[in-house]
This record gives sequence, structure tokens and C-alpha cells, in this order.
Amino acid sequence: MNTNRTLKLVTTCLLTAGVIVACTSESAKAKINFLIKDASKPGVVAKINGEEITEEQLIGDAQLELMQIKKQEYDLKMGQLNKLVQEKYLSAEAKKDGLASSEEYISKKILKGDIKISDADYKKFVKEKNIPESNINEQVKERIFAYMKDQKKDEMVQSYLAKLTKGNPVEVYFKKPKSNIQVEVGDAPFKGSSSAKVTIVEFSDFQCPFCGKGADVVNQINKKYGNKVKIAFKQFPLPMHKDAPLTSEASMCVNEQNKDKFWKFHDLAFKNQDKLDAESLIKHAKASGVDEKKFKECLDSHKFADYVKKDMAYGEKLGVRSTPTFFVNGQLISGALPIEAFSEVIDEELSAKN
Repeated sequence: MNTNRTLKLVTTCLLTAGVIVACTSESAKAKINFLIKDASKPGVVAKINGEEITEEQLIGDAQLELMQIKKQEYDLKMGQLNKLVQEKYLSAEAKKDGLASSEEYISKKILKGDIKISDADYKKFVKEKNIPESNINEQVKERIFAYMKDQKKDEMVQSYLAKLTKGNPVEVYFKKPKSNIQVEVGDAPFKGSSSAKVTIVEFSDFQCPFCGKGADVVNQINKKYGNKVKIAFKQFPLPMHKDAPLTSEASMCVNEQNKDKFWKFHDLAFKNQDKLDAESLIKHAKASGVDEKKFKECLDSHKFADYVKKDMAYGEKLGVRSTPTFFVNGQLISGALPIEAFSEVIDEELSAKN
């Protein structure tokens, strides 16, 4: 291969891909030889040097990542199915009424004019989303109103489709993926009944803003389900949050004195995420109702530093990579999702036969 041809090949690869990922030449790296064939028995996915490898061995500590991919695939399919249902049902309804399209039917028969968003609804939305007033200008306000209108439109269409499909439900031949990850509560702080049918284990970081929202959802779950659900808290402070590790230790110092007061400290810490230095932690502990002297001795000695590291190591072993991460009877819920996402799983678990 001459110099000009080689240079042209390399340049083409770099320009089209940024790195050489698809070009081949005599100097291409050798690869492991794989032979794709049917398995010799159920559950076996590969054979390495005569040793059969199971699905469980193959996935290993990537179980959570795989489950997230499966959930994304399911959500994508359901989203596409929802679009098809909307188009087919509403197109048929539009045809009956002599209208040109499903969009015209939505506008004239479902929305019946422009959607109105009141100032009260707007203010409620801004408050719930914790949007600082200083960040809102006229352009941002217009975007918020447009978003709220889209949400309201979707709610109205979904409500209409719910009525249309009540007597003629859509049959679905693919199932929602379910994980069955065994998560040990151990000696983690918990609230609810120890014998509850549903156990929620949360891995969280006191300085993570999304975890603050997750804490609010946890309180909503506790209020809604009470002793039907056991909620356990595992420590998972992230490296980028400098005050999170000490706050985790502080929470366990409170828990050591009084397990109920752990949750008072928990709520105070999440409500004051900008005040988690050592001095502030002492104030939060005192406000939680524990003995201040004993708390300071515990905190200064870093008595629970190894405990926090143990929680983190366990979370990493399970595959936790971000916070908050929840396991509801072993089923993964990643992120600070609204209570509806939790209720869907909780209700299924509560109604399931033992």
C-alpha cells in the first residue's frame, strides 16, 4: 500500500468516525473467535474452554444496567403502542363524524377549543418544580405555559381514550420486565412494619438534589401505605458531594440514639441541603431531639465511617451507579419518579399471592 493511499484511508476514517472503528487493513487487530449456535440446554448462554456459562454468570454485576435497558425497551414499545392506539381509534372516530383527521377530531371533539391554564395552576407548577423566580423571564414563562398546555392536552386525550377502550381493551402481547434482585435490608434504618409485604430499599445521598425529591416521595409513600410498606435507607454518598459522607455518618449517629429520630434528621438534612457542614449537622441533630454531647462525640470519632463505606460497597455490588436508586421487593425504580410509578409496583406486590 503506497503512502498516499494509506494517508487517504486514515484521513477518511478519522473524518467519518472521529476514531478508526470501521476501516480494515492488513494490520487490523485479531479478535476472539465466536461461534453462534443454539444452546445445548436451557439457561446456558455460552461455553468457554468446555465450561458452560449461565445467564446469571454472564450478566454478573451488570444486572441493573440490563434491567434498565429492558425497561427502556418496554417504555419505548408502550409509547409507540400508545401512539398507534390514539391514531387508529381517533381516526375511526373522525371518519364517523366526517372530519379530516384525528388532530381535527381532538381539537373539535375532545379539547373543544383552546386549553386555558390559570395563574393559580402556573404558580402551583412553579412551586412543585422548585423553579426559582429569578430564573423566570417572559420567554421561560411562555415555555412553561406551552408545556402545561401540552400536558393538559395529553391528559384529556388519554382520558377520552380510556373511555373508548373500556369495553374493548387493547391486547398487548409483550410484558413489562420484572427484576428479582435480592436486596438485604440488614441493619439499615427503616420505617413501617418489619413484617410488611412490600419492602422498599433506597440508596441515597443527602446532598443529591434528586434525592431530596426522592425523600418527599418516600414520605408520600409512607403516608399512603403506612405499615403495609417497609422503607429502608441505605447510604450512598457520591464523590462529587463533599458534605454527603459526613452527613451519612451523622444520620447514623442519630439513628444509634433513637431510630425514630433518624427520620427527623433525614427530613431536616434533605430540606437544608445547602447547610450540611459539621456545625449545621449538630444543629440538625439537636433539632431532631437527640443528646447533643453524645452526637458530637460520635461524629468527631467517625464511628460510622466504615458503616457508610460498607453500604456503598454493597450498593456497588448490586449495580447502583446513581442516586436515588430504589428496590421495591427487588424491582428496580431508578431516580426520583412520582409516587404513581411506585404505587403501580407496590399495588401489584400487595395484591400478589404469597
